[in-house]
Amino acid sequence: MSAGGTAVETAAAGSTLERYSMLTCPDCGHRAREEMPTDACLFFHECAGCAVRLRPLPGDCCVFCSYGSVPCPPVQSGCCSA
Repeated sequence: MSAGGTAVETAAAGSTLERYSMLTCPDCGHRAREEMPTDACLFFHECAGCAVRLRPLPGDCCVFCSYGSVPCPPVQSGCCSA
């Protein structure tokens, strides 16, 4: 982990990828720090606060790109677009 408490991974181009994002539920406002998969986009996530099933907003590849503080690793690395 880095000094700021977030896990980072080195991307192919030498930049670092954030591996954790703070997801915020649009229905109840519950926030949770979640680890993101490094090789895939996460399409569904169940909110621990209200049990709603989060899905990406139109045009986003995953729930982290829609509701997270950090976009998913594939977007960070330029592999896909949000």
